[in-house]
Amino acid sequence: MTTKILYVQTSGPDTPERLYSPFVLGSTARAMDVDASIFFMIKGILVMKKGEAEKIQIGSFPHLDKVIEQASSAGVQFYVCEQSTQLLGIPRGDFIEQATIGGAATLNDLALDADAVLTF
Repeated sequence: MTTKILYVQTSGPDTPERLYSPFVLGSTARAMDVDASIFFMIKGILVMKKGEAEKIQIGSFPHLDKVIEQASSAGVQFYVCEQSTQLLGIPRGDFIEQATIGGAATLNDLALDADAVLTF
């Protein structure tokens, strides 16, 4: 049986210091042979918009888009909340290609299947 962890990201670019954690933790989980998924909802979906992560850098960390690429390459799965896209009026095609659009049932399934759930 595979261990699974789910990170739920609700923070957006207005709180950039909160954006790195799920990607770093997700990459670390994959290095530990743990399945990792990040579900973005509310303002969290904004970081998955094409071109947005390139604008974010905190301290000596690389730009957020590089951290996202590392997490994706490690096998972390990204989900963008469909209801949040509607709430914020963002077309589905505005998100990076690694992100899958998912609804409330997707989040519930991920949470029910996960061995641990963390929120940011």
